[in-house]
Formats: sequence, C-alpha cells, structure tokens
Amino acid sequence: MTAPAIQKDICYCFAQEVLKMIFEELGDDVFSILVDESRDVSKKEQMAVVLRYVDKLGFVKERFIGLVHVKETTALSLKHAIDELFAHYNLSLDRVRGQGYDGASNMSGEFNGLKALILKENPSAYFVHCFAHQLQLVIVALASKHSEVFKFFEEISNLLNVVGVSCKRIDFGREKQRAKLDLDTGVETGREKNQELSLARAGDTRWGSHEKTLLRLIELYPIIIEVLEYVETSGSDGASKSQADGLQVYMETFNFIYYLHLMKNILGITNKLSEALQRKDQDILNAVGMVKSTKKELQTYRLDGFKSLLEDVISFCGKYEIETVNMEDEYVDPRPRHRRRKTNITNRHHYEVNIFNTIMDMQIQELGNRFNEVTTELLTFMNSLSPCRNFSAFNIQNLLKLAEMYPNDFDFDEKDKLKYELGNYIANVKDDTRFVDMNGVSDLAKTMVETRKHIDYPLVYRLLKLALVLPVATTSVERSFSSMKHVKTDLRNRMGDGYTNDSCICYIEKEFLQKVSEEDVMQRFQKMKTRREQL
Repeated sequence: MTAPAIQKDICYCFAQEVLKMIFEELGDDVFSILVDESRDVSKKEQMAVVLRYVDKLGFVKERFIGLVHVKETTALSLKHAIDELFAHYNLSLDRVRGQGYDGASNMSGEFNGLKALILKENPSAYFVHCFAHQLQLVIVALASKHSEVFKFFEEISNLLNVVGVSCKRIDFGREKQRAKLDLDTGVETGREKNQELSLARAGDTRWGSHEKTLLRLIELYPIIIEVLEYVETSGSDGASKSQADGLQVYMETFNFIYYLHLMKNILGITNKLSEALQRKDQDILNAVGMVKSTKKELQTYRLDGFKSLLEDVISFCGKYEIETVNMEDEYVDPRPRHRRRKTNITNRHHYEVNIFNTIMDMQIQELGNRFNEVTTELLTFMNSLSPCRNFSAFNIQNLLKLAEMYPNDFDFDEKDKLKYELGNYIANVKDDTRFVDMNGVSDLAKTMVETRKHIDYPLVYRLLKLALVLPVATTSVERSFSSMKHVKTDLRNRMGDGYTNDSCICYIEKEFLQKVSEEDVMQRFQKMKTRREQL
C-alpha cells in the first residue's frame, strides 16, 4: 500500500473529491473560462484551465480544474484539449459566458485564435483581454518608445547584475547597512522594524515589481554607491571595474535621480490598479472604473505633479551631494556633437515639457488605447447594474438590451417579464437601507442573496451573475503555474502528466482539500479496481 502506484491512486482520489466539490458549487450555472499555457520544468507545454462563476451565496469564485499537456500551442490544438477536458467533466461550451486570455495571437486572434473558435460555437462567450496583461503592456510600451526611459531601466538591470553577482558584494552591502543602522540614533528595533533590505530583482513579466526595485534603490542609494566603489577598487577584472565605474557616474547625475523619482511615482500610481486587478473576486465593472480613476489620477499628476517631483529630486540630490541643475539656465544638449548648438530653451522647459509632460502624455495615451473594453456596448449596458451612488446609473432600456445580448439566457417571455421586474426591483432596493453605500455589483449580488431578493427578482439576479462571471485578469492561471513549479521540481522532473495534474489540483485548491472526507477517499479508492488490501 506504500508503492508509488498506490500513492498516485490515492492522490487521484483526493483530486477527484476536490473537483466533485467544485462542480457541486458550480451546479448547472453559467461560467467563464480562463486559459493560458506555460512550459514546465521537463520542457512540456502545459495548459491550465480555471473556471470563474458565482456560487450560491453570490460570491465570485475562480477555481482551478486541471492541467492539460498539449503538444502544440496552436488555437486548434488548445480548442481540442478544452473540448476533451469539458467532455471528461460533463461540462458544456453552451454554458460559457466569458473567455479570459492574454494577448497572444493563438489565444485572442480575431479570426483564427482560440477566442474566435469558441465564439463560433457560442456567441455569448464574450472575450475580455486580461486587464493585468494590458497594464503591463502600457508600461512596456513606455519603456520601449522613450529612449531615456529605456536607458534608465537598462542601467537598473546592469546595476542589479553588478551588485548581486557575487556573495562577496552582497555581504559587503549587508555590512554597510548594519553599520548605518548602528550609527543612526533613535532607530526602533524589534519584529518587522528596520529589517535587512536588499535590491529586489524586478520580474520581466510583472512590471509592478519594478516599483519595489526603485523604492529599494532610493532607500539603499548610499550603500549601493559604496558597493560600486568597492567593486571598482577590488574587482577581479577590468570589465567589472569599468562597468561599476560607469554605473556610479550615471547614478550620481541629476538625470538619473530625476528619472528614478519620476518612474517611481508613475509606477506607484499604476501599481495600485495592478494589485486590485489581481483579486479573484474583482468584477469587470469595478475594474473598468479603477482604470478610469487611474487615468484621471495620471492626468492630475501630469498637471500638478512637476513641482513636487522637482522638490523631491533637488532634496535627494542635496542629501547625497549630487550636483543639481539650475532650472533657469539655458539647456545644453549633453551629446558631444550638439553641445555648442543653442537650444533656446531653459532647463525647466526641458525637464518639464520635453520629459515630464511627454512621458505622462505617452502613459495616459497608451492606457487609453490598451483598455478599449471601456467603450464596448456590453460594458456600457452592464454599467446600468451598478449600485453606486444609490443606483444612479440604473437604466431599464440598457438592461433590456443587455438581456438581448444573451439569447440563450432569456427567452421571449422572460424578456417581456424582465421589463416589469426591473421596475419593481429598482423601487424596492432604493427604499431598502441594506442596499445603501454599495461598492459594486459584487456587493450587490451578495446582499441580494442575504436578503433573499434573488428569489423575488430572479431575472435581475441572472443579469448580475452574467456581469460577474466576465473575467478581469488571468491572475489565477498565472498563480497555478507558480504552484506547478512547487509540485514539479528539478528533483521531480519525471512526474507523469496525470500525477502532476492531480497534485496541482490538491495543492492549489487547499480550501476544498481540507474538507475532503477520508471515508469518501477510501470508498473511491476501493471502487477504482479490485484490491487485495483494504485502506
């Protein structure tokens, strides 16, 4: 009973019990699918599938239902794998009301992508491009289009390589940090206070992590300069010495400090949106509202932020004895061939208009271009469900048009009843104090279940569920790939696909795994086949 084959059977039984609970929670209701593919440690392409639905209490759930090994990542092969998975679990594509993918052409291609193939079978399976992925593309576009911003992040990457390339340099930085804390007076000590800091390496696919890197860089700036000086004097080869010297010269310029604070502020504004999008229960109407408020915040910073930015930069330069620039002097182009040419503009004009305003305009424009879902008819109609500001956006005609966009969910008679039900519903909830100060459709759905109004107004609640199941971001799929790396490691790189899938289900859906009864597992284990031993 301790043989590997038996252990795999037991793991399979636990995974099946977890899936049984997920499908019981889903019931016969509609759902959305979130799909992405990634390579595991043994160089196999794995496709992760997550279902998004509303449970019986009105809560939005995103549940992982499995990994599927795909030999090709073409849209046809992914569609075939999804069909097989759905057939295995008795799910139907007719119940799908939303699709969430990243921007890869095989997933979201207009004509031959996975999105298009599913839409051919089910026109109500509306596609939403992952909001978190779009936000990432906004920052990437800025870094690639603006040469100075691109250079800034390139130098940050080089800095991380130089400072963190050896244990010796890392230890030197730690010693300097401890010495600094010992010299400072009034330093608080204890749990989570003045802990050892290190330069966090930013992730290539998660631009929100760059904010953490820039914050650490500001905090550890004098220590990093000392580490670079240490490398320059005691480096083992000329290349590392030269690189450390070049980085130190660049980091002690006004331009570097200016871009450091500017990008820190921009990433700080957008990172709040990034964190909100990663919530599993985030609804698309709230996400769209947050995109609009982030854009508005960037526009406000563009109009009023230069003065405070300049004050922070000058203060930082004064603190670390970095030569500042007189804003009223004529700007001199630093490029050797252009130094003698007259620019006829002041330094203030250059840093405010040519850099600050240009970068902010690029950021705002890119944000507007990427999030084109904001203007679609579907979301315009769904916005009428919003309970914010005492249901000020409520519009019966828009909601009737929304019902027409889901022909499989509302028949002819129900569409006729919906008009009268909406009128009674809005009069009822406006007079009910329990529906005051609601933040979004997520809160509205929960409150309707709590007050049992979902029974009194079933068609309205059906519209609410359709709005809630639309996916916002593929964060749950990304998290499943992170979990897969814990399950299938370098030391366990020969795990079979079935065992990997079962282990990932148990690992990711811990909430249900803890509720699994040992008796149910033993019964399922015994029913698999005739065995000589009993569990």
